[in-house]
Amino acid sequence: MTGADHTIAIETQNLTRRFGKMTAVDGLNLQIPAGSLYGLIGPNGAGKTTTLRMLTGLLEPSEGEILINGAPVLNGSKGPDWRELQRQIGYMPDFFGVYEDLVVWEYLDFFARCYDLPAARRRQVTDELLELVDLTEKREDYVQNLSRGMRQRLCLAHALVHDPQILLLDEPASGLDPRARVEMRELLRELSAMGKTIVLSSHILSELAELCDSVGILEKGRLVVSGPLPVIRAQMRSGRTLHIRVLSSPAQAAAAIKGQPGVGELYPLLEPPVNGNDNGGDEPAPGEAAEAEIGQLPVEGPLNFEVEFTGDEEASADLLAAILARGVRVAAFSETSTDLEEVFLRLTKGEVA
Repeated sequence: MTGADHTIAIETQNLTRRFGKMTAVDGLNLQIPAGSLYGLIGPNGAGKTTTLRMLTGLLEPSEGEILINGAPVLNGSKGPDWRELQRQIGYMPDFFGVYEDLVVWEYLDFFARCYDLPAARRRQVTDELLELVDLTEKREDYVQNLSRGMRQRLCLAHALVHDPQILLLDEPASGLDPRARVEMRELLRELSAMGKTIVLSSHILSELAELCDSVGILEKGRLVVSGPLPVIRAQMRSGRTLHIRVLSSPAQAAAAIKGQPGVGELYPLLEPPVNGNDNGGDEPAPGEAAEAEIGQLPVEGPLNFEVEFTGDEEASADLLAAILARGVRVAAFSETSTDLEEVFLRLTKGEVA
């Protein structure tokens, strides 16, 4: 066992779970820092839900070890500290059961009783959580009358009733309409700002990219990559792509770009036509750009370039200076980013366990 590091909220060592001959999670080694908002990504069958269920203690690993805030979770007998470890974790499953014949405040009060909260504290916690998830006005409504988004928020409040420091959320935005997803995202940001460690699985990659500071990609039960998203982007590409827009002298700009260290392929992009013209398919469609040949660049007028670039910041500054030295007017000079969806598609093959 490695030494306990109390800046790590969740650590797994060779975590494995088998169901008969099928291995759902295979040798998973995770380290999730305290206070982080960590996204667990993977196709259906990748092992996300199995991993979260093992972290909560609902499913016993076949092999490996789990450490919560540096303390090992003992499997089997679970040991005398298991109840205390459970109090550190709040879990929201992807398919949750609700007691539909209860009103909203009774639902939260029931789970507060399960954690032995005294009566006065239960009332306070219920009021605070209903305000946090914006359900105060629904406190006397029956759970069965709530919308899908309201039920999701209520179940998140249920996971928070014992004030855990770690939240494990399995597809918290599943089935929500766009407005409800935005509300859920803002709520998770608020919880993260309160210092909670949040691990969530999701297929909505664009929202994870906005929300999470770190991600882990699972495929066929194995961890493909894990860490801060900017670091993952940097690891998966050999260089960068620069976007350069010039307003004059595109031929001069191309000559300056090609002569600089760190420059790879250079792609001039023609401006899309204002009105779509159908010339037998030779013209690009409205809103699209087409690559131009270097030797056919216009003498004047605006033009966009995409440049494969392996240089550092100093080389990037030298490249811009070289373009400007040719008297070219530069309107934009920036690095294009790789979004989370592209990272996911490039690192996975669509395999399931």
